[in-house]
Parts: sequence; structure tokens; C-alpha cells
Amino acid sequence: MKEVRNILNTLDTKGDKSDLEVKRFIEKSVSTIMTAKNIKPELHRQFVTSLSACFKQMVGYRQLMHTVEQLRCVGYDEGNLDHEVQLLELWRLLQPDRALDKRVTKQWQDIGFQGEDPKTDFRGMGLLGLQNLIYFAREYSSAARHILSHSHHPKFGFYSALSSELPSARFSFAIVGINLTSLALKLLMDYSLRSHLYNQKKLPDLDAFHHFYCYLFIEFDRFWLECEPRDIMEFNRIRDIFENNLRVQLSDNTTTLKINIEVDTV
Repeated sequence: MKEVRNILNTLDTKGDKSDLEVKRFIEKSVSTIMTAKNIKPELHRQFVTSLSACFKQMVGYRQLMHTVEQLRCVGYDEGNLDHEVQLLELWRLLQPDRALDKRVTKQWQDIGFQGEDPKTDFRGMGLLGLQNLIYFAREYSSAARHILSHSHHPKFGFYSALSSELPSARFSFAIVGINLTSLALKLLMDYSLRSHLYNQKKLPDLDAFHHFYCYLFIEFDRFWLECEPRDIMEFNRIRDIFENNLRVQLSDNTTTLKINIEVDTV
């Protein structure tokens, strides 16, 4: 039906809209569908409530897509004080008992960046990658530090699969984290996350995306250890299997992914 198709087309263009704009859009959409289907609101009040709730979820999901993509497009700028403060916050959260010797230092490799200046590692995911890492290190600090210790393990550590060099001293907790940001973004943008986000008790928002990212990090760490990889060259293979397994879970409309903060020891 043309009226319904027009609503869906409008929904796909929803970006960063105010609460009032969203409210008006939902009211208009519900009214249009009720009229098109000849449904009398005074007789079907529950239908009106349920339909409004569905539109809120759909609009929230598309607004989240817009918000996340905006963050990804913001490149890390060492001249931006706010960016620098966030980066130093990540260090403080993961290494609370160690001070940085200086801004550009090999110490960054201890939390999994590839070189002496982390800014280069955020090129693909921008501020989204940094804010994901900060959220995980802040909200699940014990799990994050525990997984960081896993990345230092001499046999199963996350050596950098994204580097052309693989020296034994270069760990990749942060690089794996940025890689998982890319995976979370892909699942959001191809709508695979709908089943999980729609089954939450609140509307999709950036906090929900960060929370899903934490789930990914904890579960990938567990899966990596279970696979007992021979070397880091298995990273891409294991990551692909992990993604495929996750997509199978998300294909179930009843799926709600819950964080298990019990992190394995090695």
C-alpha cells in the first residue's frame, strides 16, 4: 500500500531528530496506518499502543545507526583536547597503577596498540572505537583488565593480526577491541542487531550499543581461549567463526544477549 510504503521510506531517512519531531512522526504514522486499514482507534486502543511502541523502536534503531556512524566518522585528532583526555582516560582505566612516561611512548603497546602513538589505530573506527574501549574498561573494569592479562599470555595472547609485523612483545588488546567495534557496527548497519535491541526493555540508544560491544569483547575472549589457536595467524579464521555463530543467534527473533562477566583464567 502506497501510504505504508511512504512511511517506511520516511523512516529510512530518520536521522538525528528531536523528541518532538519523533513524536509527531510516530503519531502521523499510526494515524495513516489506522486510516488505510480502516481500524477504529476507539475500538482497538491496545493496537494503537502496540503500534506506537513498534514505531518508537524502529525510529530509535535508525537514530542509533545515525549516531554511531557520526562517531565513526570523527577521526582522532591529537590537537583536540577532548580526544586526548579520552585517550588518557583509557590508559588510566586499564593501567591505574602506572603513569605514562610521555604522550608518545611504547607503553601504549602494553594495552594493545600497534605503535607508540595510538591515534593511528583509530583511523578506521574513529572516536567510536575509542569510546567503545573506554565504556568497556569503565563499566566492566575487572573483566577488561582480566582480558588484558589474557592478551599478554605467552601462548594464547592476542598478538596483532592487523600488523605486517608480529613481534612477541606487541600485544593487541586495543586492536582486537577496535576490530570488534567494526563487527558491532556491521551487525548494527545490516539490521542483524534488531532482534537483540528490540527485545531490550528500553529504546535502542548509544548506551545499548556500547553494552553490546562489551558482550562481544567478553565472548570473543572466551571463544578465543576455547579455540586454543596455534598462533595469531588464526585470528581471522576464529573471528569469522565467531561472527557466524553470533549471526545464527541473532537470527532468532527472541534473542537477548546477556553479558556473563565470569572471565576464564589461563
